[in-house]
Amino acid sequence: MDTDDFFALVYLLKQSRSQFDLKAVTISANAWTDAAHAVNHVYDILYMMGRDDIYVGVGGDGGILDDGTILADVGGYLPLIEQGLSTAGDCRYRQAIPVDVCGRLDINTNYGLRRSFLPQGERRYIPLQQPTAQQVMIDTVSAGRTTLFVIGSHTNVALFLMTNPHLKTNIEHIYSMGGGVRSKNPTGCCPPDAANPSCKPRQCGDRGNLFTAYTSNPYAEFNMFADPFAAYQVLHSGIPVILVPLDATNSIPVSKEFFDAFEQQQETLEAQYCFRSLELARDTWFGDQFYTSYFMWDSFLSGVAISIMQHADSYLGENEFAEMEYLNITVVTSNEPYGVNDGSNPLFDGRAVPKFNLQKAGVHSGHVQTGPQDPFCFVKGRDKGKCQTIAQDVKDGYTKEVTNSEAVQVLVAQRARPNRDVLNLHHQSGRFNLTTQFPYYREILYKPNFANQTRGRPVRPVIFDMDMSAGDFLALIYLLKAPLEMIDLKLHHFSRYTPEKSAVQFGAPRNDDRRALGQASALEVWQSISKSLRPRHSKITVLTSGPLTNLANILDVDKSGNKVIQNVYVVGGQVIDGKDKAGNVFSVPTNKFAEFNMFLDPLAAKMVMESNLTITLIPLNAQQKVISFNRILQTLQLAEKTPESTFAHQLLSLLYQLQRKQPKLYHHMEIFLGELLGAVFLVDHSKLNPVMQIKPIRVLTGNLSQDGQITVDKCGKSVNILDSFDSEAYYNVFADLLGDKRQSAVIGSFDEQKKMWSKPQ
Repeated sequence: MDTDDFFALVYLLKQSRSQFDLKAVTISANAWTDAAHAVNHVYDILYMMGRDDIYVGVGGDGGILDDGTILADVGGYLPLIEQGLSTAGDCRYRQAIPVDVCGRLDINTNYGLRRSFLPQGERRYIPLQQPTAQQVMIDTVSAGRTTLFVIGSHTNVALFLMTNPHLKTNIEHIYSMGGGVRSKNPTGCCPPDAANPSCKPRQCGDRGNLFTAYTSNPYAEFNMFADPFAAYQVLHSGIPVILVPLDATNSIPVSKEFFDAFEQQQETLEAQYCFRSLELARDTWFGDQFYTSYFMWDSFLSGVAISIMQHADSYLGENEFAEMEYLNITVVTSNEPYGVNDGSNPLFDGRAVPKFNLQKAGVHSGHVQTGPQDPFCFVKGRDKGKCQTIAQDVKDGYTKEVTNSEAVQVLVAQRARPNRDVLNLHHQSGRFNLTTQFPYYREILYKPNFANQTRGRPVRPVIFDMDMSAGDFLALIYLLKAPLEMIDLKLHHFSRYTPEKSAVQFGAPRNDDRRALGQASALEVWQSISKSLRPRHSKITVLTSGPLTNLANILDVDKSGNKVIQNVYVVGGQVIDGKDKAGNVFSVPTNKFAEFNMFLDPLAAKMVMESNLTITLIPLNAQQKVISFNRILQTLQLAEKTPESTFAHQLLSLLYQLQRKQPKLYHHMEIFLGELLGAVFLVDHSKLNPVMQIKPIRVLTGNLSQDGQITVDKCGKSVNILDSFDSEAYYNVFADLLGDKRQSAVIGSFDEQKKMWSKPQ
C-alpha cells in the first residue's frame, strides 16, 4: 500500500460501476507496508469513497509443510522460498526496502497524512474477524469471471493459484505491474555535457529499479524482486498476463509541469489526498531528482488495464495509455550454475526431493540472492559486484526475454501515451475527509501546567525507549499517570524542518507544518533532551522495553552520553545461572535461553549491558511472576474507573480472549503482561519489596543459537538484577495508579472525541 498503490485504487474507484465493478482488495504483506497499517489505510479510503461494500483481505496464519503442501490461509508475510509453518522467517528480498525515511516508516503512515486527512468509518482490523487474503480471493473468484490486478508482490496470487487450480478458469486476465524487460533506468545518469569528469553513473541504464541494491542486482524491479518464485508461478500459470513493466512507466515521469497542473486543480477530496501525498513524496525524495525519477507505476497499470478492458475486442491490447507488444519472457528465480547447493536455496538445499516437487538442476535450483549484500555478488576491489560486471550475473527477479522452453507469451506495455485527468471528475467522488466528516471539527493543543505541582523541587527526567507492543502502550500510560514529583517523562514534540534541502528549492517551506516531515529520530530526541538538561546538571533515567538498538546508537554517537545517564532500567534478558531459566524466542527453537529484546539486536545488547552505565535488569523470570490475566483483570475491575483503567481493562481482556479462543496462535500473550513490570518498578519500586542481586554478566553474540543469551562471567560487567518481589502488591499498585483521578485523560476515547466534534461547544 505504497503511495502509487492507493493512487491506483482511487483511480479504479472512480470508474463507472456499470463497466468496472471492483469487488475486493487483498494486501501484499511482504513489501513496502506492514499489514496492519495497510489494511486500515484501505478501509479509510474505501469509507471516504462510499465503498464499504468492497471486501478487504490481508494476512493469514497458515503455513507450508516441509514437503511443499500449502495449508489454508497462508498470509503472504514471507516470500514462498522462505515460508514455513509460521510467519517467522528470513526477509531476504524485503531487505532491499528501507525501514525508515522513504521506506516503511513513511509509507505505513503515508507521511503522517492518513490520520489527519482520511475519515474513519466502522471497519478496521479486528483479530480473528479480519478476512484473510486467501479467503477473499477464493470467495471473489468463485463467484464468477474475474480479472486480477497485481500491483505489489505476487505472493498472494501465487498461493491462490497453486492451491486452487480449479478456479483458474474463472480468471479472465491477470494485469501485473512489475519487472523490466527492455527498460533502461533513467536515474543516476551523468549529464552528457557534464562539467565534472569525475561523475560516475549509478543506476543509469539498468534494467531494474532497486535503488538500495542496484550494485548487487541491476536487473530486478521491486514488485518482482519481493518474491521472484511467486512471480514465476503467476507468469507460468497459463492465465493470460498483461504486463506493465518499467519499460512503459519509465517513459512517463511525474514532470514539474504535471505536478504544477495537479496542484492547481484539486476539485475532489480524492484529488486533494492524492496530490498532498504526492507532494510529501516529492519533499522527502532523494536529492533533487524527483521530477526525473518518480513515476506513476501502479496507477499507470490501472489506466492501461481499464482502457484495454473497454476495448475488449482488441486482441492486441489497444488502449489509450500505452503501446503494447507481445514478448516471450520469464522471471528469473535463481542463478546459474543450476543444481549447486550452496546454502542459499531452501527449495533444494539438504533435500532429497526438492520442495514443491521442483525439477532437480532446473531453473529454480541455482544460487538465490540472500539479500542486497549477498557476498556471492561482490568482487573485492570493484565498485560494483560481479552481479553487474561479469557474464555470470545474479538476476533474481529479472523479467527476462527468452526463446527457450521457459518462454511465456505476454502482452507487454512498452511506451506511455499522454494521460487523462480522472481524479478531478466529480462522478463517484469522495464524500468527506476527516475535517468535513464532523460539523464541528476543531484541533486543540492541550499543554499542561505542572509548575504548581513541582514547586521548584527537582524531578527525575525519564526517557522511555520502547517497541510499541501492547504492554508498552500500557507502560507508557502508567508513566504518564505517575506523579510529576516522582518522574518527569520527557516526550519530545515534533520539530519542524524539511528533510531535504532540495525540497526547499522546489517550494517546500522551511518551517512547514507537516508532522511527517518533522518527525524526530530517536537520536535527535536524545540530543535535544540531554542538551536541555546539561546546564542544570540533571541526569536522565532511561527505561527500555525493546531491543537496545537506540541506546546503543546513542552511546556510539554521543561519547559523553554516559555522563548524562544516571540509571538504565532494562526490561528483558534472561540470566543463565544454572537454575534452568528458559528464554522466550519461540521462533528459533535452537536458541533456548535468549529473551526476545536481547535476541533482536544482540550486538546492541552487548554494547549497552557491558558499558559503564549503571544497569538494572528486569529479567524474563521476574516478569513471569506477574503474567496472570485473571489477577490483573480482577484488580483493574476493582479500581476506580478512569479512561486509563478502562482502556487497560479492555485491552488486556482482548488479549486474554484471543489467547483462550486461539491458544495456538496467541499462546505468547503473557509476554505483554510482563513488560509492565519495568514501569511499575521505575516509578516506585519500594512498594514491591524487591530483592536485588548483583552479578557479573556477559552477552553472547555471533551464533544464532546463542545470540542474546546472558551468562554469568566473573570477568563480566556487574549489573543489578531483580530477583524477587511481592507480586500481589504489584497488581494492586498498577491498578491503583491507573485508577487515580489525577493526571487523567483530557479526552478518553475517539468515540468521545467524535461526540465533541458533532455538536457545538
